[in-house]
Amino acid sequence: MERNNRSLDLGSVIVGVDGSEPARWAALWASDEAARRRRALHIVYGSDVDGRVLELSDDDMERVRVAGRELPEATAEAVRARHPALSVTTEFSRSGPAMSLRRAASGRGTLVVGSRGPGGFGSSALGSVGLEVAADARTPVIVVRGSEDEAVHGVVLAAARDERDLDCVRHAAREAELRKASLRLLYVQGVLRSVGSAAGAADGQKRAADHRGQSLRAVAERIRGEYPSLTVQADLDRSVSVAGVLVEASRHADLLVMGGRRSSGRLGRTLGHVTHSLLHHAHCPVELIPRHADEQRSEAS
Repeated sequence: MERNNRSLDLGSVIVGVDGSEPARWAALWASDEAARRRRALHIVYGSDVDGRVLELSDDDMERVRVAGRELPEATAEAVRARHPALSVTTEFSRSGPAMSLRRAASGRGTLVVGSRGPGGFGSSALGSVGLEVAADARTPVIVVRGSEDEAVHGVVLAAARDERDLDCVRHAAREAELRKASLRLLYVQGVLRSVGSAAGAADGQKRAADHRGQSLRAVAERIRGEYPSLTVQADLDRSVSVAGVLVEASRHADLLVMGGRRSSGRLGRTLGHVTHSLLHHAHCPVELIPRHADEQRSEAS
């Protein structure tokens, strides 16, 4: 039976705060996202008090608890000023930030984190909390890159190549629909760096590119059928740097949506080398959609 993707529910939005400017912007961005979805926003401060109980004095513990309650409430006030009708809840957690966020999502919501932090939210420069959340993602994770004064481009960019990316592309299509934006599908074929057996390699890559082009166009046609009001563009590019092309394309997008890793990399169950690079260098927020475990196993075999 054909699934009714018009009812695709992107779920509630959970954002982590830590007192940093990137986290404040991430919370405001998350409030816009929750308002578009017409879902609640949940603001979480993960203090990691339990993990630091032996190194903190009683006075330190009390200061952490006070800050951990005041910061989410102050953020909630700013969000309510921006979206008065939005349902906003807050949480002070004694657990570490990544664990707090995953628990708050309950396997259903979308997690939002800033790109960097000062230390209050588990020293959350991307590479610690942000990477920890993204690397072990079981629900969608958005790393909010860019800044408040970024221009709106009216484009959602999805990194895709074939029908195995349909769930990711459908998610991107729904994001584009909510933004009244267009959807651009982009597949970047990696070009061999070695010049050995160049002729045979070039022929093989051309055949692969033709096949991938057909597959990508088929995905685009499928999405056009499911989202008839959506403008869908499908592009194929070739480069020695897949991540580099996607980073450049992100300059002209409001959101980049990617599936979890395909290869058997060791950066985490969700992160591969390309996704890792995009989370660090993209010019717009990056949404990572975890792939099902059985899909990852079949692709690695």
